[in-house]
Amino acid sequence: MQYLVALEKFYVSFPGLGWKFTISNAAIDINGFVVYWYGMLIAFAVALCLILGMKQCRKHGLTPDLLTDYCLLSIPLAFIGARLFYVFCSWSDYYVKGNIGKTLSNITNVREGGLAIYGGVLGAAFGIFLMSKLRKIPMATIIDFVMVYIPLGQAIGRWGNFFNQEAFGTTTDLPWGMRSAAISRYLTVNCPNLDANKPVHPTFFYESVACLIICIALFIIRSKSKKPWTVTSCYCIGYGIVRFFIEGLRTDSLYIAGTSLRISQVISLVLIVLGFLVLSLARIYDWEKKPIPERFIKADEQMQRDAKRRREEKLRRYEQDDDEEDEEDRVERLSKSSFKIKDEDDEESDEDEESDDEDADEDADEADESEDEDSEEESDEQDEEK
Repeated sequence: MQYLVALEKFYVSFPGLGWKFTISNAAIDINGFVVYWYGMLIAFAVALCLILGMKQCRKHGLTPDLLTDYCLLSIPLAFIGARLFYVFCSWSDYYVKGNIGKTLSNITNVREGGLAIYGGVLGAAFGIFLMSKLRKIPMATIIDFVMVYIPLGQAIGRWGNFFNQEAFGTTTDLPWGMRSAAISRYLTVNCPNLDANKPVHPTFFYESVACLIICIALFIIRSKSKKPWTVTSCYCIGYGIVRFFIEGLRTDSLYIAGTSLRISQVISLVLIVLGFLVLSLARIYDWEKKPIPERFIKADEQMQRDAKRRREEKLRRYEQDDDEEDEEDRVERLSKSSFKIKDEDDEESDEDEESDDEDADEDADEADESEDEDSEEESDEQDEEK
């Protein structure tokens, strides 16, 4: 799939639906640093598939660490395979006679052109094959698990073609036909037999929806299949059929040199036949699924136990810290309460002393009064005697 390099905005319309959009092929543009939607969507698709695979792998007898090892090898090989496949099918556009340096520069300059999904799938499959040989793991077990996520990634990545205004089909009168200035320019130069002013088939959308349906079907098949290579074979059949018909609509197909045969259609037919053949052989010879070696499961279980133990220790430390903080708070509260009690006692003692002083003063007054009375009585008696 050839994509545009120049930063450009497109006015896109769907005349039959009354929809109009202004889009750009760049997702981020900061002072000349441009990140295109095409690359952003591919990165998002890879990340999403990887996350889903990590969450679901244990249910299917795999481990996250093992899946990570496969991805570290298969994902780079998938991009390399997609690029090399496209370059091989368009060799005349990249080869410069007598100038190897320029030829290599054209091949490695991925920002100027071209990835092929079939090359990406073959590259990923080769990576799975190599890792399976190194780890001595049944290849069918791994590839049947990961194959579910391939059409999901394709469904997301195809929208990069929409932002680039590429990978569209021939002209159509259907209500969802798509028009833009970029489409008209392409049809004028490369398809002079087509009316450049008419809408075209949004084949990227057809394939995106079809791949999403295939993904859902493969999820169901994976949960119920008991034979090896079943999921992979169903992908080959399903996507082969979809791609064969959609490729017949596209205007940017790659052809076998010297023929009118579209490369993707030929490969699609091969995949369809191969898928049915493998399904038949699996049933005839009663192939059985082989689990991954027990050592990987035990290692993963040990890692889970260690992780659980670390979480429990961390939780205990938090609880101890909380207990220590509670004890400190309790001591502080007790100390504050003791100071409060002491202050209250001091106040009570002061009050008692004040009351005692008042009583003493009252007693003294009473004593003085009694003495005065006695002295008065004595004086009266003396007067009487006289």
